[in-house]
Amino acid sequence: MRWMARTVGPPAPRARSTARKQTRRLVGVDAARGLALIGLMSVHVLPYADDETLEPTWSYILFYGDSAALFALLAGVGLALASGGTRPHGGRELTADRVALVVRAVLIAVLGLAIGSLMSDALPVDNILIYYGVFFLLAAPFLHVGPRMLFGSAAVFLVMAPVLMQLLGDDLPGFVAGNPTFGDLLTQPVATTTQLLLTGTYPALAYLSYLLVGLGLGRVDLRSRTIQVRLLAAGVAMAACARGVSSVLLYVAGGYEQLLEASSMDEQDVAEVLIWSESLPTDTWWWLAIASPHTNTPLALAASLGTGLAVLGFFLLISRALGAWLLPLSAMGSMTLSLYTAHLVALSFEVHYDRPYLWFTIQLITAVLFAVAWQRALGQGPLERVVGAVAKGARRRSLAASAGADPG
Repeated sequence: MRWMARTVGPPAPRARSTARKQTRRLVGVDAARGLALIGLMSVHVLPYADDETLEPTWSYILFYGDSAALFALLAGVGLALASGGTRPHGGRELTADRVALVVRAVLIAVLGLAIGSLMSDALPVDNILIYYGVFFLLAAPFLHVGPRMLFGSAAVFLVMAPVLMQLLGDDLPGFVAGNPTFGDLLTQPVATTTQLLLTGTYPALAYLSYLLVGLGLGRVDLRSRTIQVRLLAAGVAMAACARGVSSVLLYVAGGYEQLLEASSMDEQDVAEVLIWSESLPTDTWWWLAIASPHTNTPLALAASLGTGLAVLGFFLLISRALGAWLLPLSAMGSMTLSLYTAHLVALSFEVHYDRPYLWFTIQLITAVLFAVAWQRALGQGPLERVVGAVAKGARRRSLAASAGADPG
């Protein structure tokens, strides 16, 4: 009788309305996540530069750096939605959310380390999964925080992490590997941890700025058209402003000349650092004035964050009317853990070098067809289902334990 009372009667239309709103919102978030996955795949497979002109390719310009930032931003949104959305959990539920998040973080990090053992050191692909595990661990203390405090904390990390990297760069342990393994973690724990936090391709302390902004966005009503328009406008403005400030500092305020003088490089060498380099020299603080992808300077982080906000706002807006047309992207975005893992395993065979565009097309079409078919038949992606089940089991046990310990 209780089950029937909850499924019939006057409350049903309201429940259906809520479900429709939730679906529209999630379609936009998933579609943005699907685009981020395509961006990472293209960066991993397609060439960075044109063979004849040596200029950056379209895939490099569009996706390099920004795709990973968008992934981290949307991970924060997902954490917020899983821990109460606009009404964050407190008390026992908050504790259970944190337990589930830690379990999820460990599982994803273990998966990343396992995949790292499949990939050769020569493979120019940096696996983000182990970094994701660290992202989630660092985010656990922030699950109860409101949007304003989250945005403020993100700003602190956006400035603090690059300063730490520049200040400590010469004193930190050397780079371990593009794809750390269990062996690296056991034999070089300090160097591996330092890489994950500060010196790696996706340094967790810097990327926490993306994650915390996403967590804050998940605490506001992303179904609101006003919020969606503000996201799009603010994102475009932030990205343009960050790149504009960088240009002024370098080419108006004398920063470019300072780089030439302090580094003893010629103009070609400095230009290559500004376009291609992920790790910056530490001979002058003027390096923090650049906004190149993956350099993880304050302006680079702000530029990628702005791009991510604009992409999220755009997809949330168009999903209101075109949600069904976004199915290929949203289906992929609903199971990025499974698809990204399969992508990395496929790359480990190193068969994509001779015909990168062909292999990118094959991987993309396969991912779309698999995601749409699996979602329609079974819903949640295969790895998402496994990780989610373990994390939810840990959450339930945490709730049961706290309820049993409550004398009331």
